[in-house]
Amino acid sequence: MTSSESSLESNEPIVYDIFKPWETLDPWQVEYINTIDSNCFLLCGRQSGKTAAMSIKFGEIAVNQPMGKKEVIMMIALTEKQAYALFFKTLMYLEAKHPDKIKRGNDKPTKHEINLTNGSKIMCYAAGLTGDGLRTFTLTRLAIDEAAPMAREIFTATTPMLSVTDGFMDIASTPRGKEGYFYDCSDDAALGSKVRKDFARFYVSAEDCPRHSKEYLESEKASKSELEYAQEYLARFLSDIRRVFKDDWINKVCVLKRSAATSGVNNYLGVDIARMGDDDSAFIILNKISNESIHQVESITTSKTKTTETEDKIVNLERAWKLKGIFLDAGAGSLGVGVLDHLLNIDKTKRKTFAVNSRTQVLDREGNKTQRLLNEDLYNNVIRLGERGILKLFDDDDVIESLKSVQWEFNIKPGATSKIRYFGRKTHIAEALRAHAKVLHIWFCLASIRQSYFVT
Repeated sequence: MTSSESSLESNEPIVYDIFKPWETLDPWQVEYINTIDSNCFLLCGRQSGKTAAMSIKFGEIAVNQPMGKKEVIMMIALTEKQAYALFFKTLMYLEAKHPDKIKRGNDKPTKHEINLTNGSKIMCYAAGLTGDGLRTFTLTRLAIDEAAPMAREIFTATTPMLSVTDGFMDIASTPRGKEGYFYDCSDDAALGSKVRKDFARFYVSAEDCPRHSKEYLESEKASKSELEYAQEYLARFLSDIRRVFKDDWINKVCVLKRSAATSGVNNYLGVDIARMGDDDSAFIILNKISNESIHQVESITTSKTKTTETEDKIVNLERAWKLKGIFLDAGAGSLGVGVLDHLLNIDKTKRKTFAVNSRTQVLDREGNKTQRLLNEDLYNNVIRLGERGILKLFDDDDVIESLKSVQWEFNIKPGATSKIRYFGRKTHIAEALRAHAKVLHIWFCLASIRQSYFVT
């Protein structure tokens, strides 16, 4: 199907081009791309080439119509950003290998649709929390990327779209613990599982991927826990790793529409500050409507920003929202400390800015330790607020993705205190929310603290 077979047999060093992945396919990718008459399950370590392989496969299927009929293909993921990554790579492949097959003019490719001259169509959508918005379609192929954190409701909504066409589903992801529909489709869960088992399965460890250098993987192994490395790079389902925010909780809490958000008088900002080039910084504003109602009214993320730009952003948000409190995730040695120092010297922010140490301490504006807290207390407090119906957040792709990405593991080391460790790929928004929760914990639970979270 592609010209990569010769490169696989060559002894020459492989030079990988991220814009032409079809030139250096791995053997498993070639096998997967040619598996066109079966459902496929892909369990892959990070950056092992699953999305590239899926894009090539579905590009070729749309062009060649191997089942003798027009193909209607839908690509979905939890968020639009994730779904578009697969969709864009498919378009990139078609532009390179089959440009004459792509319709132009009024039917030219859009962010959600590629139409081919042979009548085939490729679509791209975010599944959201439940997939209900996708129920109207009838498909010949369904490609689901980053499937592990998806709720079962999404599969309930989407798999029937293949029924009348005898269509096929490809489901791919890096694992996220031993739970969910994606896990139930694996060999690991096959015994006793009620989920369909008619999959051709592909298991790919990052350590078997020639594009990962041994040195890079060794550095990642040294900087991550054994369980985290095993999940992210070895693609192992691990019962010792769990998601913090479950689907039922997210469905209950993430219900607000951004367009309907209004500014109240009691607005508070939580900030998680990322290093230059690392992750994203997040700014979450909550509005206290009453003691029994706290609503999110703003969510902003920035990337590759200097600390001075972060300070300016906070000052501008204070001016626009008339903030009553600013809470920085700022422990010793973190970037937040420098931002805190400057904010404490600005008249508009110095009396309302507080640093919260993400490890164990809440600090007052003089830097004095006020109360020892643990991360599990803080996350549990966010969960409790949601369960009680007090906290409501945006029904927003970025917010939901961040909440779903927060995971925990229980670290047990001989001779040392056992600890719960939290981690994830896109946790910046959840951590900004946690900056609120640290002070909310005091407000709700610690009567000895004089200064409450919300000043009325």
